[in-house]
Amino acid sequence: MSDDQTLEPMLDMYLFETGQLLEQLEQIILSNEKSDRYDLTSIDEIFRIIHTIKGASGMMMFDNIAILTHSIEDVFFYLREVKPSNVDFIKLSDLLLAGVDFIKDGLENVREGGKADNDVSLLDTTIKNYLEALKQVNPDSVKTAKTESVSVGKQSFFQATIFFEAGCEMENIRAYTILDNLKNIVQNIEYIPDNIMEEDATAEIIRKEGFKLSFSTEHSRKEIEAVLSNTILLRDFELEEMQVPDEENSVQHKQIILEDQADKILVKKEQSSEVRDKENFSVGHQSMISVDVIKLDKLMDLVGELVISEAMVTQNPDLKGLVLDNFSKAARQLGKITGDIQDTVMSIRMVPLTTTFHKMYRIVRDMCKKLHKEVQLELVGEATEVDKNIIEHIADPLMHLIRNAVDHGIECSEERVAAGKRADGKITLEAKNAGNDVFILIKDDGRGLDKEKILQRARENGLIRKLESELTDKEIFSFVFAPGFSTNKEVTEFSGRGVGMDVVIKNVNSIGGVVLIDSNPGMGTTITLKIPLTLAIVDGMTISVGDARYTVPITAIKESFKAKESHLVVDPDGNEMIMIRGQCYPILRIHRIFKVNTTITRFTDGIIIMVENESKLFCLFADELIGEQQVVVKALPSYIKNIRHVEGLAGCTLLGDGSISLILDISGLMQRASSNGVDG
Repeated sequence: MSDDQTLEPMLDMYLFETGQLLEQLEQIILSNEKSDRYDLTSIDEIFRIIHTIKGASGMMMFDNIAILTHSIEDVFFYLREVKPSNVDFIKLSDLLLAGVDFIKDGLENVREGGKADNDVSLLDTTIKNYLEALKQVNPDSVKTAKTESVSVGKQSFFQATIFFEAGCEMENIRAYTILDNLKNIVQNIEYIPDNIMEEDATAEIIRKEGFKLSFSTEHSRKEIEAVLSNTILLRDFELEEMQVPDEENSVQHKQIILEDQADKILVKKEQSSEVRDKENFSVGHQSMISVDVIKLDKLMDLVGELVISEAMVTQNPDLKGLVLDNFSKAARQLGKITGDIQDTVMSIRMVPLTTTFHKMYRIVRDMCKKLHKEVQLELVGEATEVDKNIIEHIADPLMHLIRNAVDHGIECSEERVAAGKRADGKITLEAKNAGNDVFILIKDDGRGLDKEKILQRARENGLIRKLESELTDKEIFSFVFAPGFSTNKEVTEFSGRGVGMDVVIKNVNSIGGVVLIDSNPGMGTTITLKIPLTLAIVDGMTISVGDARYTVPITAIKESFKAKESHLVVDPDGNEMIMIRGQCYPILRIHRIFKVNTTITRFTDGIIIMVENESKLFCLFADELIGEQQVVVKALPSYIKNIRHVEGLAGCTLLGDGSISLILDISGLMQRASSNGVDG
């Protein structure tokens, strides 16, 4: 195996597992910070995580991360072994979170093809100074520590067998990390298989037989067990201390033990397949495996092609008018199987919002410290699942909204008490399912939005396009999402520039979602994100306009109907509207928007489709409805996007007859309707 081939899977594993460990570490820190103390269980867990990151970083030669984690490890070794009574836990949390941020920055640099070489000297010195100060304010503990840390001194010989969890993969590389973790405390180490970095096939041997080690050390059995216990994805290990009569026989004795281990491996290899199957079953209790995201995306693409191919077979124009009972039966069975495969693949891609939601604790914590506010964050429904691609698009909007709630929404403690409220504010982040959509609500009990200030700024920015008396509260509140909009007079680290809220609406709209806002003065504000469960395959209504085909997402359609001439209204500016049940709605002619030739231009000859976006309604005019079907969303070809930006199109799809249908972006079309001067 070449060095490059060795490094790539090791690097991927390092980035993934270190990222997971950092998430765990951050949650432990924030959880303990609330109680202003670190219990012994948390100290042990943090020590284990830091030790694991240190060993893995050292193996990958990320020296700065290894240096930093070594200093943090020293602090927690002291806390764990000495148990000092006088500890500044607030300062400890700040240093730990600074360390987490440093390591995250290093990982991000590596992902972008760089090196984890950020300057660590200042932070490392600060942590070392913290440990020294800790020892000075706990002098009795220092004496105890010196007494307890006396080295064993006696050379001992051990043999160990390590077993990894079933399905963890790359057992040979994981075995190498154990060698790296042990290198500073053991000598004369031997192991079987001995070519773990040269042969990937050794992973299978380790998987079945375990990783065999023998070594000598002056450290105690307890210390060796502590190092082995910190192994990631460890299932079990056996550690046996061997009695060595004298030094000159130790090498020979070690050789005998290793030969004995090798003999045991050979004997086990010759076991019958029945016995081997039993053993595999006994360790195969874990049914979880890690899968590369790229493979999931590829699988989703293939399922999408399968859906298209099924439609092309069952809707083949050559079959029109033919009565084929057996074919229809087989087609129904094919449709059922295709649907089951699609549902299964979609369920694999679904991930809970837990990780994304829990990251908001850190946002709230950091802002409260800088703004000198007291805010409690409550999470509700964080186990709600959405497609992984959706999560990537909503992480930034959620961060902006939470920051905005802490900065703008929640008042300072004095102002809250004066208003008869609790001194500490509360923000609730909630997720819940609703059919094919997920609702995410960000609620705060702060001061609420000031309509007059918003209207004044909207006038200054020229955002009002109809009589102010006709504006609803929700329409007024929605101005805060306009680019460059801010009611803050002072520019701070967190607000005042009008940057951020427009990013929210842009990101959410890009995935077919909508943003709703509601507020009560003095009571608080609620912002609701309505997002689809998935972006890959959607239910759509196909419509025709001339020779072109368009698809409207079913979730956006309120109703469709034939219009009467008497319902048509034209305002003095020439904007066309339709009166339905006493309400007037703007009409967009699709053939005019996309410059399509069609013979159907009279409203009474075509079809009206009423659609909804952000609680606003407007109507689309098309030639006719073709039918409802599932469509696979494909991005517009780059050569089209390079020529010009086409507002109102979300992508394209391939229909069953082989023709292409453009998928309409209802949010983009709504902006066109609003620009006509009429809001539904």
